[in-house]
Amino acid sequence: MKITVHSSKAVKPDYAAVGVDTPGTTSDVVPLTVFDKANFDTYISVIYAFRPPAPSNAVLEAGLAKALVEYREWAGRLGVDGDGNRAILLNDAGARFVEATADVTLDSVMPLKPTPQVLSLHPSGDDGTVEELMLIQVTRFACGSLVVGFTTQHIVADGRATNNFFLAWSQATRGAAFDPVPVHDRVSFFTPRDTPKIEFEHRGVEFKPSDQVDSDGDGAERAGDDEDEVVINKVHLSREFITKLKAQASSGAHRPYSTLQCVVAHLWRCMTKARGLDVHESTSVSIAVDGRARMSPPVPDGYTGNVVLWARPTATAGDLVTKPLKHAVELINREVNRINDGYFKSFVDFANSGVVEKERLVASADPAEMVLSPNIEVDSWLRIPFYDLDFGGGKPFFFMPSYLPVEGLLILLPSFFGDGSVDAYVPLFSRDMDVFKNCCYSFDQDQTIISSA
Repeated sequence: MKITVHSSKAVKPDYAAVGVDTPGTTSDVVPLTVFDKANFDTYISVIYAFRPPAPSNAVLEAGLAKALVEYREWAGRLGVDGDGNRAILLNDAGARFVEATADVTLDSVMPLKPTPQVLSLHPSGDDGTVEELMLIQVTRFACGSLVVGFTTQHIVADGRATNNFFLAWSQATRGAAFDPVPVHDRVSFFTPRDTPKIEFEHRGVEFKPSDQVDSDGDGAERAGDDEDEVVINKVHLSREFITKLKAQASSGAHRPYSTLQCVVAHLWRCMTKARGLDVHESTSVSIAVDGRARMSPPVPDGYTGNVVLWARPTATAGDLVTKPLKHAVELINREVNRINDGYFKSFVDFANSGVVEKERLVASADPAEMVLSPNIEVDSWLRIPFYDLDFGGGKPFFFMPSYLPVEGLLILLPSFFGDGSVDAYVPLFSRDMDVFKNCCYSFDQDQTIISSA
């Protein structure tokens, strides 16, 4: 598959196209919230594939310019406000729009695999010189199929908010109203309480001392052979498999555990076994928790920034793989439930208390960590409606994250079959992958060990 780039340009908000006045100033700023600052300061890329017919590049570009009128954040740049605080500058500098073609039919390379080859299907945000917060590449294949690759700055928005912009672009392209209605206010939702109430520990959780940056890489030492590469295995868990998994995990429970919790528990155990950790070693799984519905009052679905904190259930490797699946699910359920309205508000109070600045704390979410062992991080996209994207030629038939070889970074998304099945992207060292593959489709035997049969 040879990808040829034909053009690359900045697309700016087109105010005239939507019949609104140009903003009075392009010096406005949007302050980053405590949730934005606690998130990963890095670029994330995803890839969509569409069957023909697809709108022309000119039509897609015009729709993008219209959507950026409402979503000015994505046409802006990162900078600082008048007080020296990091902020999004609403300067209308534009989003990057790249036009490319492929020399093959899309079917000849489908299904796309999580390998370095897919990096050619979206712009890169990794070279350190990228200023744009949103970069898009549209690639036309010889068969007329279209692949759209997005690269976005995570500190601007979480997965749900970023997908809302993708939907808005598609809606603007076909002349539909924005749904959900965007909410850009990043100030009023997360103000600290008059009497701060810090009920939970946030040091060592969302924040860590600045001198620990780049020194947490215990996993790098475990890598051993420098030549042992990280490979990503895509695991398809069918609806039938998940049903059995949930039945086993929920036996005797008041109500069934969620698909997310059961799948994470299963894969956490399999990845731990595959890594061959010492039975006494502690392992945790970091699960992103969306605060929109958990906070009171709730944050609107159309909120355009980050509203995510993390649950971190922890166990010894021995307990995790020798005790039943239900044990792991109960650990996860308890910790996820703990990240409630009180926890979110405690975080807001702590982050605004001045302690972060006084103690020179930084976000624990560290994009420089490339090896997470003995721990796991989970990005669940199961409830994000990726397959609702429609530029006028129909919804995508395929969606995937880009190649991101971070050992232990587990990404979950709904399968494009739309039948309740789940696709999991599992990055491990190649030496560990055979053991993982042998157990990822197996169930507990005698409720004691993970079977590799």
